Amino acid sequence: MKIGILGVGHIGKTLAQRLSAAGHEVKVANSRGPETIGADVLASGGRAVTAAEVVADVDAVILSIPFSNLPQVAPLITGVPADTVVIDTSNYYPMRDSRNEAVDAGQVESLWVAEQLGRPVAKAWNTIGSDSLANKGKPAGSTDRIALPVAADSPRDRDLAMALVEDTGFDAFDAGTLAESWRQQPGTPCYGTDLTREELPGALAAADATRSPKRRDLAVAAIQERVGDATTNPDAEYGVRLSRALFM
Repeated sequence: MKIGILGVGHIGKTLAQRLSAAGHEVKVANSRGPETIGADVLASGGRAVTAAEVVADVDAVILSIPFSNLPQVAPLITGVPADTVVIDTSNYYPMRDSRNEAVDAGQVESLWVAEQLGRPVAKAWNTIGSDSLANKGKPAGSTDRIALPVAADSPRDRDLAMALVEDTGFDAFDAGTLAESWRQQPGTPCYGTDLTREELPGALAAADATRSPKRRDLAVAAIQERVGDATTNPDAEYGVRLSRALFM
């Protein structure tokens, strides 16, 4: 499959490496130009290109950029053919970036993203921490393999996104439509908790739309207190323990 990944931070880098290693033809881009993309990102066979090139002639575009930057890439996505699947990996954190004020506590993030981009999206890889994504993938059939929810309005989009999730080393779980994707937003029981396929359905069902934003903000405050700023990620196991304590 031909895949374009826009954004090569912690998540985008791992996706580029894993999907290339799985045999996909992967192009990657960032906002600063292909010459700024490190060799480690391309270690499994990905190719660095410009942002305009990364969305051209691909089966799927993966957006792995900060939530607040998504409206800025809308013009780039406008020309992407309708049959190209656009997959968003981002999350909304109001305490980290005040520019996200367009999304209120009761709004479904993925619906807001689709509105900003002017086209349907699939939601995937947003519930797992960057360290877990990089280090906890396992072969299909492993009993303790982490499961990740995938939401999309189009069954075709959802199936394609689920297939790619499987190729990165995780069980893909059909989480339904974008309207239901609030169940996989920060602060919900499946967010950052590294659950298995057996555990994930119950976590999605237990999500509370009223309480999850409050829990999300508590987690951000705790992480800020531990690491000293709003952008540094905590160590992986601390993040999982904190998420399980606050969200489940």
